[in-house]
Amino acid sequence: MKPKPFKPKIFNDDERYVRDQTTGLIWHRAQHRTLYADTDRSDVVYHSNYLRYFEFGRTSLMRDAAYTYKAIEESGYVYPIIDLGINFYQPLYYDDLMYIYTRPVNLERVRLQFDYLITHAEKGHIVCIGFTKHCALNLSGNPVAVDPKTVHLWKTFPA
Repeated sequence: MKPKPFKPKIFNDDERYVRDQTTGLIWHRAQHRTLYADTDRSDVVYHSNYLRYFEFGRTSLMRDAAYTYKAIEESGYVYPIIDLGINFYQPLYYDDLMYIYTRPVNLERVRLQFDYLITHAEKGHIVCIGFTKHCALNLSGNPVAVDPKTVHLWKTFPA
């Protein structure tokens, strides 16, 4: 099954954010190039590396929002992944430039979710679409309410 069209347009003259002209949704955009080490014997990017790309998108979004993962951990919170999903549409190869689009979506008392969409930067086609769900834990590993700064990110992310 083919994904719905994705037509990104720079949002508010800030190249870190785009609005999808198809859905109207705002996405954070990060750029990354595949490494030779990311590929397998068939010369395509190995599937597990997409989770690293999702992490790159997440951390780039957080850094651009002036709230890094390091700062989150220093304030006493960790957010391990408790669920994830990926649908693949086109492969990436060694040295391909990609755009990783990330947006915060669901926010609950102790859980949150990011959605992702990766495109080939030069060809524009959708490579994959996915999500990660996270649970807020304190440094002892106990579930806690999502920290106030992360809640603020969800509330202030462009709609």
